[in-house]
Amino acid sequence: MTAREDERATEPADTSADTSADTSADTSADTSADALAEEGPPEPAGLRGLAGLLRPRVSRGQLAGGLLCLLLGFAVVVQVQATKRDTAFATARQDELVGILSDLGQRSERLRGDLRELENTKAELERDAEGETALQEARERTTAYGLLAGTLPAEGPGIEMVISDPGGRVKAIDLLDALEELRDAGAEVVQVNDVRAGVDTYFVDGPRGIESGGALLTAPYRFLAIGDPHTMATAMNIPGGLVGTLQGKGAGVLINPRAKVAVGAVRSP
Repeated sequence: MTAREDERATEPADTSADTSADTSADTSADTSADALAEEGPPEPAGLRGLAGLLRPRVSRGQLAGGLLCLLLGFAVVVQVQATKRDTAFATARQDELVGILSDLGQRSERLRGDLRELENTKAELERDAEGETALQEARERTTAYGLLAGTLPAEGPGIEMVISDPGGRVKAIDLLDALEELRDAGAEVVQVNDVRAGVDTYFVDGPRGIESGGALLTAPYRFLAIGDPHTMATAMNIPGGLVGTLQGKGAGVLINPRAKVAVGAVRSP
C-alpha cells in the first residue's frame, strides 16, 4: 500500500473522532447551561451578606457570662478603692494619724453638742405646748363660767321675744316662766330688758311694777336669748305653753329668730 493510500485510509477515522468530540463537548455545554438555568442566578454577596454576618447571635449563656464579668469588675473596683484607703492610712505618718483622730474627736463632740441642744429645744417646745394647752383650757373654762355667771357679754344665734302688756296683767311669775321655758329649750345666755339673767335671777311684783335684782322692769318686756333659734321658737309656741298662757291674759308675744343676737348686759362679779 502506498503512502497516499495510507493517508486516505486514516482520514475517515480522524473525522469520526473529531465529530464525536465535538458532539460530546456540545452535549456537556448544553447540560451545564441547563443546570445553571435551573439553579437561577447566584445571590449577591454584597450588603445583604455582610448584614447577615454582622447580625448578633446572643444566647442565655453569653448573657449570664457577661453579667458575671460585670459583677466581677465591680467587685475588683471596690476592692481596689478599699485597698487604696487602707494603704493611705498604713503609709501615713504618726503625726498625720494623730491629726486625723483629733479631727474626728472634735467632730464627734460637736455632733454631741448639737444633739443636746436639739433635745433641750424639744423639751422646751413640749413644755410650751403643755403650758399653752393648759392656758387655753383655763381660758375656755373662765369664759364658760363667765357666761354662766353673767359677768361676760355674749354673742351668737338666738331669738328676740317681746311681750307687750297693754292691760297690765303680766306678773312676775309669768316672766319667771318665760325665763325657765327658754332655759329648758337650750338658751345659754338670757337678757331681760337691761338685766342679765343668772342662776339666781328672780322676779318680784313691786308697787311700781315687776322688779329683778333691784331693777325695775317695764313693758314691753324684751327677752334676748342665745341658743338654737328653731328649738327655742318651737318650745315657746307649743299648744298650752308660754305664748298661749300670755295671750290668754291679753298680752301680745312676738318671737323673731336671729342669726346673731348680742347680749351686752353683764352682772357685777
